[in-house]
Amino acid sequence: MTRLIEKLMLVLLLALFAQVLPAAEEPPALQAVTGPQKEQLRALIAAAVKEGEVSSWDVVIQPATHNVLFEAFRKQYGMPASFKVNYSLARSADLVTRVNQELQAGRVTMDVVAIALLPFVHEKVKGGHVMRYDSPQYAAYRAVFEKGLGRDGYFAFNGAYIFVPMWDASKLNFTGTSWKDVIGAAQPGRMSMGDSANSVTYLATYMGLKSVLGVDYFKRVAEMKPTFIVRSEQIANQIVTGQDTFAFSGMPTRAYQFNKRGAQLKFLLPKEGVVLLPQAIFILAKAPHPSAAKLWLDFMLSDTAQKILVENEALISGRAGFVSPIPEYAPPIDKLNVIKIDWENITAEDQNKAKAEWLSIFKP
Repeated sequence: MTRLIEKLMLVLLLALFAQVLPAAEEPPALQAVTGPQKEQLRALIAAAVKEGEVSSWDVVIQPATHNVLFEAFRKQYGMPASFKVNYSLARSADLVTRVNQELQAGRVTMDVVAIALLPFVHEKVKGGHVMRYDSPQYAAYRAVFEKGLGRDGYFAFNGAYIFVPMWDASKLNFTGTSWKDVIGAAQPGRMSMGDSANSVTYLATYMGLKSVLGVDYFKRVAEMKPTFIVRSEQIANQIVTGQDTFAFSGMPTRAYQFNKRGAQLKFLLPKEGVVLLPQAIFILAKAPHPSAAKLWLDFMLSDTAQKILVENEALISGRAGFVSPIPEYAPPIDKLNVIKIDWENITAEDQNKAKAEWLSIFKP
Protein backbone atom coordinates (compact mmCIF):
# COMPACT_ATOMS: atom_id res chain seq x y z
CA MET A 1 0.00 0.00 0.00
CA THR A 2 2.83 2.38 0.87
CA ARG A 3 4.49 1.78 -2.53
CA LEU A 4 1.18 2.35 -4.30
CA ILE A 5 0.75 5.66 -2.49
CA GLU A 6 4.32 6.63 -3.39
CA LYS A 7 3.69 5.80 -7.06
CA LEU A 8 0.45 7.78 -7.06
CA MET A 9 2.23 10.75 -5.49
CA LEU A 10 4.96 10.51 -8.12
CA VAL A 11 2.38 10.47 -10.91
CA LEU A 12 0.66 13.50 -9.41
CA LEU A 13 3.95 15.38 -9.07
CA LEU A 14 4.91 14.58 -12.66
CA ALA A 15 1.49 15.75 -13.86
CA LEU A 16 1.84 18.94 -11.85
CA PHE A 17 5.37 19.48 -13.18
CA ALA A 18 4.14 19.00 -16.74
CA GLN A 19 1.54 21.71 -16.19
CA VAL A 20 3.96 24.16 -14.60
CA LEU A 21 6.86 23.64 -17.00
CA PRO A 22 5.31 25.31 -20.06
CA ALA A 23 4.57 28.43 -18.02
CA ALA A 24 8.11 28.49 -16.66
CA GLU A 25 9.49 28.22 -20.20
CA GLU A 26 7.36 31.08 -21.46
CA PRO A 27 9.26 34.29 -22.27
CA PRO A 28 8.86 37.17 -19.79
CA ALA A 29 6.44 39.06 -22.05
CA LEU A 30 3.95 36.17 -21.98
CA GLN A 31 4.42 35.53 -18.27
CA ALA A 32 3.43 39.14 -17.58
CA VAL A 33 -0.05 38.90 -19.14
CA THR A 34 -3.11 36.70 -18.76
CA GLY A 35 -6.38 35.82 -20.46
CA PRO A 36 -7.25 37.16 -23.93
CA GLN A 37 -4.31 39.58 -23.85
CA LYS A 38 -1.95 36.64 -23.44
CA GLU A 39 -3.41 34.81 -26.41
CA GLN A 40 -3.24 37.94 -28.56
CA LEU A 41 0.40 38.43 -27.65
CA ARG A 42 1.17 34.77 -28.29
CA ALA A 43 -0.35 35.08 -31.77
CA LEU A 44 1.57 38.32 -32.43
CA ILE A 45 4.86 36.69 -31.43
CA ALA A 46 4.14 33.70 -33.68
CA ALA A 47 3.38 36.01 -36.61
CA ALA A 48 6.57 38.00 -35.97
CA VAL A 49 8.65 34.81 -35.85
CA LYS A 50 7.14 33.79 -39.18
CA GLU A 51 8.08 37.18 -40.68
CA GLY A 52 11.61 36.55 -39.46
CA GLU A 53 12.86 40.12 -39.31
CA VAL A 54 12.07 43.80 -38.80
CA SER A 55 13.65 46.97 -40.17
CA SER A 56 14.33 49.78 -37.69
CA TRP A 57 15.65 53.25 -38.55
CA ASP A 58 16.85 55.84 -36.03
CA VAL A 59 18.86 59.05 -35.85
CA VAL A 60 20.36 58.85 -32.34
CA ILE A 61 20.78 55.34 -30.97
CA GLN A 62 24.33 54.12 -31.42
CA PRO A 63 24.96 50.59 -32.80
CA ALA A 64 26.37 49.35 -29.48
CA THR A 65 23.18 50.41 -27.70
CA HIS A 66 21.07 48.79 -30.39
CA ASN A 67 22.90 45.50 -29.81
CA VAL A 68 21.95 45.61 -26.11
CA LEU A 69 18.35 46.41 -27.04
CA PHE A 70 18.18 43.58 -29.54
CA GLU A 71 19.38 40.96 -27.07
CA ALA A 72 16.89 42.19 -24.46
CA PHE A 73 14.12 42.17 -27.09
CA ARG A 74 14.90 38.61 -28.12
CA LYS A 75 14.86 37.49 -24.48
CA GLN A 76 11.67 39.40 -23.68
CA TYR A 77 9.65 37.71 -26.42
CA GLY A 78 11.54 34.43 -26.75
CA MET A 79 12.55 35.14 -30.35
CA PRO A 80 14.68 32.50 -32.10
CA ALA A 81 18.33 33.14 -32.91
CA SER A 82 17.38 33.35 -36.60
CA PHE A 83 15.22 36.46 -36.03
CA LYS A 84 16.88 39.69 -37.23
CA VAL A 85 16.48 43.37 -36.46
CA ASN A 86 17.98 45.24 -39.39
CA TYR A 87 19.08 48.50 -37.79
CA SER A 88 20.09 51.67 -39.64
CA LEU A 89 21.42 54.88 -38.09
CA ALA A 90 20.95 57.94 -40.29
CA ARG A 91 21.06 61.73 -40.17
CA SER A 92 17.63 63.27 -39.65
CA ALA A 93 17.57 64.97 -43.07
CA ASP A 94 18.65 61.76 -44.80
CA LEU A 95 15.98 59.74 -43.00
CA VAL A 96 13.28 62.22 -44.02
CA THR A 97 14.46 61.90 -47.62
CA ARG A 98 14.49 58.11 -47.43
CA VAL A 99 10.97 57.89 -46.02
CA ASN A 100 9.61 60.32 -48.62
CA GLN A 101 11.32 58.48 -51.47
CA GLU A 102 9.93 55.10 -50.42
CA LEU A 103 6.42 56.49 -50.01
CA GLN A 104 6.52 58.24 -53.37
CA ALA A 105 7.83 55.12 -55.09
CA GLY A 106 5.23 52.92 -53.40
CA ARG A 107 7.95 50.47 -52.35
CA VAL A 108 8.23 50.57 -48.59
CA THR A 109 11.10 48.56 -47.08
CA MET A 110 11.12 50.28 -43.68
CA ASP A 111 9.05 49.00 -40.76
CA VAL A 112 9.75 51.19 -37.73
CA VAL A 113 11.07 54.75 -37.85
CA ALA A 114 12.18 56.96 -34.95
CA ILE A 115 12.93 60.61 -35.60
CA ALA A 116 12.77 63.81 -33.55
CA LEU A 117 10.77 65.81 -36.06
CA LEU A 118 7.16 65.99 -34.93
CA PRO A 119 5.87 68.21 -37.79
CA PHE A 120 7.10 65.58 -40.26
CA VAL A 121 5.49 62.73 -38.30
CA HIS A 122 2.17 64.56 -37.94
CA GLU A 123 2.23 65.17 -41.69
CA LYS A 124 2.68 61.44 -42.34
CA VAL A 125 -0.15 60.59 -39.94
CA LYS A 126 -2.48 62.99 -41.75
CA GLY A 127 -1.42 61.49 -45.07
CA GLY A 128 -2.33 57.97 -43.94
CA HIS A 129 1.27 56.76 -44.02
CA VAL A 130 1.51 55.81 -40.32
CA MET A 131 -0.08 52.58 -39.12
CA ARG A 132 -2.86 52.87 -36.58
CA TYR A 133 -1.77 50.67 -33.71
CA ASP A 134 -3.03 50.78 -30.14
CA SER A 135 0.11 49.64 -28.40
CA PRO A 136 -0.47 48.29 -24.88
CA GLN A 137 2.47 50.49 -23.85
CA TYR A 138 0.58 53.69 -24.71
CA ALA A 139 -1.17 53.56 -21.33
CA ALA A 140 2.14 54.74 -19.84
CA TYR A 141 2.37 57.68 -22.25
CA ARG A 142 -0.93 59.51 -21.61
CA ALA A 143 0.88 62.58 -20.27
CA VAL A 144 2.99 62.65 -23.45
CA PHE A 145 -0.14 62.68 -25.60
CA GLU A 146 -1.72 65.41 -23.47
CA LYS A 147 1.36 67.62 -23.93
CA GLY A 148 1.25 67.24 -27.71
CA LEU A 149 4.46 65.21 -27.77
CA GLY A 150 2.77 62.14 -29.26
CA ARG A 151 -0.52 61.01 -30.74
CA ASP A 152 -2.54 58.19 -29.20
CA GLY A 153 -2.87 55.27 -31.59
CA TYR A 154 -0.03 56.43 -33.83
CA PHE A 155 3.17 57.38 -32.00
CA ALA A 156 4.82 58.11 -28.68
CA PHE A 157 8.54 58.79 -28.25
CA ASN A 158 11.23 56.30 -27.33
CA GLY A 159 13.40 59.05 -25.89
CA ALA A 160 13.86 62.79 -26.16
CA TYR A 161 16.96 64.94 -26.33
CA ILE A 162 18.03 68.56 -26.26
CA PHE A 163 20.77 70.75 -27.69
CA VAL A 164 22.32 73.05 -25.10
CA PRO A 165 25.61 74.89 -24.38
CA MET A 166 28.47 72.48 -23.62
CA TRP A 167 32.15 72.82 -22.75
CA ASP A 168 35.16 70.97 -21.33
CA ALA A 169 35.47 71.81 -17.64
CA SER A 170 39.17 70.92 -17.70
CA LYS A 171 39.82 73.66 -20.26
CA LEU A 172 37.16 76.31 -19.63
CA ASN A 173 35.63 77.75 -16.46
CA PHE A 174 32.18 78.71 -17.71
CA THR A 175 29.66 79.72 -15.01
CA GLY A 176 26.80 81.06 -17.10
CA THR A 177 23.13 80.40 -16.41
CA SER A 178 21.53 81.86 -19.52
CA TRP A 179 21.62 81.48 -23.28
CA LYS A 180 22.79 85.09 -23.28
CA ASP A 181 25.89 84.11 -21.31
CA VAL A 182 27.05 82.13 -24.35
CA ILE A 183 27.87 85.41 -26.08
CA GLY A 184 31.63 85.88 -25.71
CA ALA A 185 32.16 82.52 -23.98
CA ALA A 186 34.61 81.51 -26.72
CA GLN A 187 36.96 83.29 -29.07
CA PRO A 188 35.68 83.78 -32.64
CA GLY A 189 35.99 80.55 -34.59
CA ARG A 190 36.38 78.37 -31.47
CA MET A 191 32.69 77.51 -30.97
CA SER A 192 30.70 74.93 -32.89
CA MET A 193 27.00 75.07 -33.66
CA GLY A 194 24.47 72.65 -35.09
CA ASP A 195 24.04 73.19 -38.83
CA SER A 196 20.38 74.15 -39.27
CA ALA A 197 20.86 74.27 -43.03
CA ASN A 198 21.47 70.52 -43.10
CA SER A 199 19.63 69.21 -40.04
CA VAL A 200 15.91 69.37 -39.40
CA THR A 201 16.38 68.91 -35.64
CA TYR A 202 18.84 71.79 -35.30
CA LEU A 203 16.41 73.85 -37.36
CA ALA A 204 13.56 72.93 -35.01
CA THR A 205 15.76 73.99 -32.09
CA TYR A 206 16.49 77.32 -33.78
CA MET A 207 12.78 77.92 -34.33
CA GLY A 208 11.97 77.22 -30.69
CA LEU A 209 14.83 79.29 -29.28
CA LYS A 210 14.06 82.20 -31.59
CA SER A 211 10.56 82.40 -30.13
CA VAL A 212 12.15 83.14 -26.74
CA LEU A 213 15.46 84.85 -27.58
CA GLY A 214 14.61 86.75 -30.78
CA VAL A 215 16.48 87.12 -34.06
CA ASP A 216 18.91 89.77 -32.78
CA TYR A 217 20.31 87.29 -30.28
CA PHE A 218 21.33 84.94 -33.09
CA LYS A 219 22.95 87.80 -34.96
CA ARG A 220 25.21 88.24 -31.93
CA VAL A 221 25.96 84.51 -31.94
CA ALA A 222 26.90 84.78 -35.62
CA GLU A 223 29.52 87.40 -34.70
CA MET A 224 31.34 84.62 -32.81
CA LYS A 225 31.93 82.96 -36.20
CA PRO A 226 30.85 79.45 -35.18
CA THR A 227 31.74 76.39 -37.21
CA PHE A 228 28.76 74.31 -38.32
CA ILE A 229 28.48 70.58 -37.65
CA VAL A 230 25.71 68.04 -38.14
CA ARG A 231 26.72 64.99 -36.07
CA SER A 232 26.46 65.47 -32.31
CA GLU A 233 29.33 63.01 -31.76
CA GLN A 234 31.65 65.29 -33.73
CA ILE A 235 30.56 68.33 -31.75
CA ALA A 236 31.53 66.60 -28.51
CA ASN A 237 34.76 65.21 -29.93
CA GLN A 238 35.97 68.63 -31.10
CA ILE A 239 35.56 69.99 -27.58
CA VAL A 240 37.42 67.06 -26.03
CA THR A 241 40.30 67.34 -28.50
CA GLY A 242 40.54 71.11 -27.98
CA GLN A 243 39.67 72.03 -31.54
CA ASP A 244 36.73 73.95 -30.09
CA THR A 245 36.39 75.42 -26.60
CA PHE A 246 32.62 75.66 -26.60
CA ALA A 247 29.53 74.20 -28.30
CA PHE A 248 26.29 76.09 -28.75
CA SER A 249 24.46 72.85 -29.63
CA GLY A 250 25.93 70.31 -27.24
CA MET A 251 24.00 67.15 -26.46
CA PRO A 252 23.87 65.74 -22.91
CA THR A 253 23.77 62.26 -24.47
CA ARG A 254 27.25 62.76 -25.88
CA ALA A 255 28.52 64.40 -22.68
CA TYR A 256 27.47 61.28 -20.79
CA GLN A 257 29.09 58.92 -23.28
CA PHE A 258 32.36 60.85 -23.52
CA ASN A 259 32.54 61.35 -19.75
CA LYS A 260 32.28 57.61 -19.20
CA ARG A 261 35.51 57.41 -21.18
CA GLY A 262 37.23 60.01 -19.02
CA ALA A 263 36.22 63.36 -20.48
CA GLN A 264 35.04 66.28 -18.35
CA LEU A 265 32.24 67.71 -20.46
CA LYS A 266 29.66 69.90 -18.79
CA PHE A 267 26.47 71.41 -20.13
CA LEU A 268 24.02 74.12 -19.16
CA LEU A 269 20.23 73.99 -18.93
CA PRO A 270 19.60 77.70 -19.59
CA LYS A 271 17.02 79.48 -17.46
CA GLU A 272 15.09 80.64 -20.55
CA GLY A 273 14.30 77.03 -21.37
CA VAL A 274 15.22 74.27 -23.80
CA VAL A 275 13.67 72.82 -26.95
CA LEU A 276 12.71 69.22 -26.25
CA LEU A 277 13.11 66.99 -29.30
CA PRO A 278 11.00 63.85 -28.80
CA GLN A 279 12.05 60.91 -30.95
CA ALA A 280 8.67 59.87 -32.30
CA ILE A 281 8.62 56.14 -32.96
CA PHE A 282 6.03 54.84 -35.40
CA ILE A 283 5.23 52.05 -37.86
CA LEU A 284 4.78 52.81 -41.54
CA ALA A 285 1.32 51.89 -42.81
CA LYS A 286 2.77 49.60 -45.48
CA ALA A 287 5.49 48.08 -43.30
CA PRO A 288 6.56 44.75 -44.82
CA HIS A 289 6.82 43.10 -41.38
CA PRO A 290 3.84 44.52 -39.45
CA SER A 291 3.70 41.97 -36.63
CA ALA A 292 7.42 42.20 -35.88
CA ALA A 293 7.15 45.99 -36.12
CA LYS A 294 4.44 46.03 -33.44
CA LEU A 295 6.55 43.91 -31.10
CA TRP A 296 9.60 46.12 -31.66
CA LEU A 297 7.64 49.31 -31.00
CA ASP A 298 6.07 47.80 -27.88
CA PHE A 299 9.47 46.80 -26.61
CA MET A 300 11.09 50.19 -27.30
CA LEU A 301 8.42 51.89 -25.19
CA SER A 302 8.63 49.34 -22.36
CA ASP A 303 10.29 50.01 -19.01
CA THR A 304 13.06 47.53 -19.91
CA ALA A 305 14.02 49.32 -23.12
CA GLN A 306 13.65 52.76 -21.59
CA LYS A 307 16.18 51.85 -18.93
CA ILE A 308 18.62 50.63 -21.59
CA LEU A 309 18.15 53.78 -23.65
CA VAL A 310 18.64 56.11 -20.70
CA GLU A 311 21.64 54.23 -19.32
CA ASN A 312 23.38 54.08 -22.71
CA GLU A 313 22.17 57.17 -24.58
CA ALA A 314 21.08 59.51 -21.76
CA LEU A 315 17.78 60.06 -23.54
CA ILE A 316 14.89 61.61 -21.63
CA SER A 317 12.04 59.15 -21.07
CA GLY A 318 8.38 60.10 -21.41
CA ARG A 319 7.14 56.93 -19.71
CA ALA A 320 4.97 57.54 -16.65
CA GLY A 321 6.54 56.35 -13.42
CA PHE A 322 9.96 55.83 -14.98
CA VAL A 323 12.84 56.73 -12.68
CA SER A 324 15.92 57.95 -14.53
CA PRO A 325 19.09 56.14 -13.42
CA ILE A 326 21.13 59.20 -14.47
CA PRO A 327 18.99 62.27 -13.66
CA GLU A 328 21.98 64.60 -13.96
CA TYR A 329 22.18 63.79 -17.69
CA ALA A 330 18.61 62.65 -18.40
CA PRO A 331 16.28 64.44 -15.98
CA PRO A 332 12.53 63.84 -15.79
CA ILE A 333 10.57 66.00 -18.22
CA ASP A 334 8.79 67.82 -15.40
CA LYS A 335 12.18 69.03 -14.16
CA LEU A 336 12.92 70.79 -17.46
CA ASN A 337 11.79 74.24 -18.54
CA VAL A 338 10.50 73.15 -21.94
CA ILE A 339 9.77 75.85 -24.50
CA LYS A 340 6.23 75.31 -25.78
CA ILE A 341 5.95 74.62 -29.50
CA ASP A 342 2.82 73.77 -31.49
CA TRP A 343 4.50 70.92 -33.37
CA GLU A 344 1.37 69.70 -35.14
CA ASN A 345 0.70 73.01 -36.85
CA ILE A 346 4.23 73.82 -38.00
CA THR A 347 4.16 73.60 -41.79
CA ALA A 348 6.83 72.89 -44.37
CA GLU A 349 6.54 76.54 -45.37
CA ASP A 350 7.25 77.60 -41.78
CA GLN A 351 10.37 75.44 -41.76
CA ASN A 352 11.55 76.76 -45.12
CA LYS A 353 11.17 80.35 -43.93
CA ALA A 354 13.08 79.58 -40.74
CA LYS A 355 15.85 77.92 -42.72
CA ALA A 356 16.14 80.91 -45.07
CA GLU A 357 16.29 83.23 -42.07
CA TRP A 358 18.98 81.12 -40.38
CA LEU A 359 21.04 81.10 -43.58
CA SER A 360 20.74 84.88 -43.90
CA ILE A 361 22.18 85.23 -40.39
CA PHE A 362 24.91 82.59 -40.37
CA LYS A 363 25.76 82.01 -44.04
CA PRO A 364 24.91 85.28 -45.84
